[in-house]
Amino acid sequence: MYRYDEFDARFVAERTEQFRHQVERRLSGALTEDQFKPLRLMNGLYLQLHAYMLRVAVPYGTLAGRQLRKLAHIARKYDKGFGHFTTRTNIQYNWIRLVDVPDILAELAEVEMHCIQTSGNCIRNVTADQFAGATPEEIEDPRPLAEIIRQWSSLHPEFVFLARKFKIAVGASPHDRAALLYHDMAVEIVRNAQGRVGYKVLAGGGMGRTPYIAQVMSEFVEREDILAYLEAVLRVYNQDSRRDNIHKQRIKILVNAIGVEEMRARVAREFDEIKRMGSLQLPAEELERIAAYFAPPAFETLADAMPSGSADFENWKKTNVHPHRAPGYAIATISLKTIGQVPGDASADQMDALADLMDVFAIPEIRVSHEQNLVLPHVRQKDLPAIFARLQELDLAAPNAGLITDIIACPGLDYCDLANARSIPVAQDIARRFADLKRQQDIGELKIKISGCINACGHHHAGHIGILGVDKKGVEFYQLLLGGSGAEDASIGQIMGPGFAIHEIADAVERVVGLYLRERAPGERFLDTYRRLGMEPFKNIAYQEQMNAAYNG
Repeated sequence: MYRYDEFDARFVAERTEQFRHQVERRLSGALTEDQFKPLRLMNGLYLQLHAYMLRVAVPYGTLAGRQLRKLAHIARKYDKGFGHFTTRTNIQYNWIRLVDVPDILAELAEVEMHCIQTSGNCIRNVTADQFAGATPEEIEDPRPLAEIIRQWSSLHPEFVFLARKFKIAVGASPHDRAALLYHDMAVEIVRNAQGRVGYKVLAGGGMGRTPYIAQVMSEFVEREDILAYLEAVLRVYNQDSRRDNIHKQRIKILVNAIGVEEMRARVAREFDEIKRMGSLQLPAEELERIAAYFAPPAFETLADAMPSGSADFENWKKTNVHPHRAPGYAIATISLKTIGQVPGDASADQMDALADLMDVFAIPEIRVSHEQNLVLPHVRQKDLPAIFARLQELDLAAPNAGLITDIIACPGLDYCDLANARSIPVAQDIARRFADLKRQQDIGELKIKISGCINACGHHHAGHIGILGVDKKGVEFYQLLLGGSGAEDASIGQIMGPGFAIHEIADAVERVVGLYLRERAPGERFLDTYRRLGMEPFKNIAYQEQMNAAYNG
C-alpha cells in the first residue's frame, strides 16, 4: 500500500499545525462559528446534534494494521469506544471534543492518515473496488490511479472551493463494486480494440434530491492524458455550474441541463487547451513509481484447497468468501451487520483484535467497502477456519454479505443535524425480522439501503429496496423505493407512494419480500423479479394493511 514520502509527511504536518492554531482562535473567541465553519469542514470536522463529528479519510479504503490500531486508540481515548465506517470508506467519530481535534490529527499523522478534504465543497476521498488487487476479474489494480488522483486533487488551487462537493471513484472490473455510475466523476480501467489499457471516464452521476446515473464523457483516454482529461471535466464544472441555487450546484445538474453532447463538447475543448499547453501529462515512470507501492504481497506457492468445516463455517464461506487471483488464496468479507449491530460500527476492541488477526495470519492490509463492511483481501485458504473462529469470538462472523440483513444505513437522526428521521433503529428492526439464516439464504441477494434524509448518505436510491426518512409535521415517516442498483446495471429506485410510520416500515418490507418469494421465476433475484413485474403488485401488497384498515373503518 502507499507510503508517505517526505513531501506527504511535511504537507500533513503543516496542515495539522495550521488547524491547531485555527482551533485555538475559535476556542478563544477570535473566530466566530461562521468564520470557523469553512476551516473545520476542510479538515473533516462537523458540528452535529450532540457533539463534533470527525471524519477520517481512508483513501481507496485501504488500511494497514498499524493504522487500524491507531483508529482503535482514537475511538478509545477521544470518543466513546467505537467508530463508524461510512459509504465513502471513511471512518467517523461522533463524540469528539473540539479541544482534542488537533491532538487527534497529530496522532493520525503518525500513521500516515489525515482528515483533509473529507468534507467541504472540494474533491472528497477517492474510492475504489474493495477487492482491488485481489480479484481475478480486474484488468489491473485501480488503486495506483486512485492514489495519483488523490495527490492531484489535494488542495488543488482551482478546485478547493467548488460549487459543491465532488466525489470520484475508480474501478477495473466488469462487476462494479465501487458504484461508479453514481459518482460525480468515475474512471473505469478498460482495454481498447487494440488491447491497449486506458480509461473510460464518466461524469454527472449522483444521489440526493435529484438522482442521476453518470454519462460517458469519453470511452477511451490514454494513460498519459488521464489527469488532463479529469482536469478538463472539473474546469467545465467549476466554470459553468450553478452557484445561485444550492439544489442545482452538483455536476449532475449541469450535465442534464445542457445535455451530454454539449458537456462532452465543452470538455473536449478544455482538454484540447490543456493538451496544447502541455502542462499536465502523467509520465509513465510516475505511474510505475506509484504502482510499485501497490505491488501484490509475496504469495506463497499454494494449490487451491478450500477447507471444509462446521455448518456455521460453511454458511459464512458461501456468502463472505470470494475468489482470489492467486491459487490457494481467498478474499474474505467481514460483515459489520451482525443482527442488532449498528450498521458500519466497530468497537475499539474489535479494531485492535482485527489488527492482531492481520499480524497472526500475515495479512498485509484490510479494506473498507462502501457497503460499510471490512475486507481481508489476501487470505490463505487454509487459514479461513481459524480466521472464522476468531471472528466468531469478536461477533464479526455474520454470514450475510449481500443478503437482506447486510443493510447500509446512515447515522440518521440519532447523530446528524441534517437528518429528518432515524435510520439505525429501522435497520436493526428489519434485520431482526429476517434474522433466520435459512430465510435469508432463500431470499438471496437483496440490498436494503436506508437514508435519514434526502442527502442520501445511506444510498437509498441504489437499494434494491431503498428507505428514505422524511419529516411530516415533526413525525418520522419512511418512503419505500424499489428497483435501485449501484452495480454495473445501475438504476434509480422508484418511490412507491406515501410514507410509512416507523412502526409500519418493517412490516411493509416483509410484505414486499413475501410477494417476491411467491412470484419469482427460477434463478431470479429480487431486483430481477421487480424489473419483470413492475411496481404495481409490490405497491398493492405493501399498502394492504392501510387499505384493509380504511375498508374496515
